[in-house]
Amino acid sequence: MAETLHCSIVGTCLTNAEARAILAKLGRPDARTISEHLLHGEIVQIAGRKEGGGRLLQKALDRRHDREVERFEQAGTKESVRALWKASLERGEIPGAYWAAITHPATDWPLVQEIFGEVHMLSHLVGQSNRADIRRLRQLEADLAEREDKVATLERRIVDLMSQRDGLSERNRSIEAEMHVSRIGEIHPAQCQPDDRKELMVRLDRERAHSEAMEEKLAILTEAATRLSADLASETAQRRAVEAELLAAEAMLAQGECPAPPRYDLTGRTLLYVGGRPRQVAQLRRFVNDRGGALLSHDGGIEENLSLLPGLVSRSERVFFPVECISHEATNAVKRLCEAGGTPFQPVRSASLASFVHAISLA
Repeated sequence: MAETLHCSIVGTCLTNAEARAILAKLGRPDARTISEHLLHGEIVQIAGRKEGGGRLLQKALDRRHDREVERFEQAGTKESVRALWKASLERGEIPGAYWAAITHPATDWPLVQEIFGEVHMLSHLVGQSNRADIRRLRQLEADLAEREDKVATLERRIVDLMSQRDGLSERNRSIEAEMHVSRIGEIHPAQCQPDDRKELMVRLDRERAHSEAMEEKLAILTEAATRLSADLASETAQRRAVEAELLAAEAMLAQGECPAPPRYDLTGRTLLYVGGRPRQVAQLRRFVNDRGGALLSHDGGIEENLSLLPGLVSRSERVFFPVECISHEATNAVKRLCEAGGTPFQPVRSASLASFVHAISLA
């Protein structure tokens, strides 16, 4: 097998736990403590040495993916191998199918290159997902700055109107005091002339009308400020969610530099993902598989019947669903089944890998 494939095969088909077990069998004292980045490099080097652990690695891969190897053995031609690989790719069942297809006797070099290229492009989808989230974050920050400016302008206007209102109230009280003097003049006509009372009444009506207009304007601006404040709070919460998802994705990507955080250890766990898009679900399944877990999936009723959900939920210890890419009917069905069976469920902000990684870190 070409050495250029070793890195791809080790990274795709072998778990870190199995890689450490191989190093331990070869007598490496740091097998349990070596960083994942160095671990990957060591196993890739071993893959190129038949007598230096290469056969041990091959046996480990054959044992791990024995079901897929057995399934691919039914293929007698290159085209049938390609068909099986394409079907596995669509389902997101990459690691076992990759190993089985690459090592199949009927697979020639052009088919190897084709399969390798498809697996290689899958690795870029993580980066694309992150870049898309970064673009969304920057747009959110720009929207937030604009909304903050609008809120600040409204708040200044409201303060100004409140000041004017207070001034009008003071003037009204002054006029009312003068009217009180005028009313006293009705008892003592010599102290207040009728024309004075008439002028005071006109001034009071004018000031009251002005005050009512200011109160109405103030109410309108206050309502607008309240709406903008609510929008600002929503945008801020969304920005924080995107930032948290990016941090989670960056932590996941940084596992090549340092040991994986415990929250990403999914060994022995079975999760269910309902909704989303097929190619993105394939990324999520690979993420879970690489960390020792298993990810079941259901498309939310697009092609798969919702009657399959009860069985899937009962086999899972936690259920995830992207709120932007699932029907209301499927959402209600998931919540109802999870509550009935006591299975925790977790809405995910979007169908992206970054959102799923963040949700896993909270699970």
